[in-house]
Amino acid sequence: MEKDIIAFTRGVPPSESFPLESLITCAQQVIHVDGARILQYGSGAGYHPLCDHIAAQYQVQADRVLIGQGSLQLLDHLCRVMLKQGDRVFIEQPTYDRTITLFKRAGAELVGFHLIDGQTDIDQIKNVLAQSPPPRFFYVIPDFQNPGGSTMSLDNRRELVALSQHFGFTIIEDSPYRQLRYSGQQIPSLFELAPEDVIHMSSFSKLISPGLRTGYMILNNGMAEDVIRFATDTYISPSMLDQAIVHEFLQMGLLNDHINNLKSIFFPRLQALLKTLEESLFEFGVWTKPQGGYYVGFFIGQQVKTPQLSNAGKFGLALTDGSGFFIDDNQRFLRLPFCALSEKTIVEGVHRLRNYLTS
Repeated sequence: MEKDIIAFTRGVPPSESFPLESLITCAQQVIHVDGARILQYGSGAGYHPLCDHIAAQYQVQADRVLIGQGSLQLLDHLCRVMLKQGDRVFIEQPTYDRTITLFKRAGAELVGFHLIDGQTDIDQIKNVLAQSPPPRFFYVIPDFQNPGGSTMSLDNRRELVALSQHFGFTIIEDSPYRQLRYSGQQIPSLFELAPEDVIHMSSFSKLISPGLRTGYMILNNGMAEDVIRFATDTYISPSMLDQAIVHEFLQMGLLNDHINNLKSIFFPRLQALLKTLEESLFEFGVWTKPQGGYYVGFFIGQQVKTPQLSNAGKFGLALTDGSGFFIDDNQRFLRLPFCALSEKTIVEGVHRLRNYLTS
């Protein structure tokens, strides 16, 4: 009998983490109170009460806030409006594979900087900036990075902000995992360090439900109007119903307790993954030890023969092609999402991973 496949692929929350009863209550309430508005077309910028809530949270004017069908869609809007063919975009390596796709689709010239022990090499960035034109954007995931799980240090955050201000490029800070910290001390976001110079992106997909498709972007004053106009011309309005449910969830004060519940589910799974990696794969590579988020990044050691991804199924595994997280086709990286898997499944998955790497 074939083994069930253990999927170390997508970073999705488990269904048991969804606050079903609370969301039922929120949906009933918003339809009862505000149904005439939220079941109609609305503003291209998003549901105004939620825009106001986010603006107050980040201490910005509401006209800088754009809410859409997930933050990835908003990044696509930004690329289509603000990037021209051949514009340079700096990225970390590894980084979220779908953003690489978006930047390439917009015709950007991508320049990648490899993370060393989870940190961007600031000296390398300085050398590139000294020898060639600055980028239009520098895209980073500073908190519990996807796919590596690393966290950018405070020193690196300050230096990156200083470089952006000196050379005139804009940092795009993607932070959907920031509130899912399981250990360690909170570090100021790049947006907190330079709110006028950083575009901040986040989402409620990882905090409440991906199916609500509610992400947001805090835009620079000079960009917001054009990007919001593009969004309006693209889909008239996003789902007012989804955004109203999210807003009601926030207004009812449910988010903090829910995040604490998520941490109680996810942290033991991270601990199980790290413990089993240490016991079973210490001689096969190195990996990040995240303080939060969804992922552990595993770098296969040079002493291990490069495995064929097509063989993973023979060992009861589904793995994501690690080369997609790089622009230089790195074949020796694995992203290991842990949140949707039970501790028992994670342990078995790592044992299968050992067999796969020795095949």
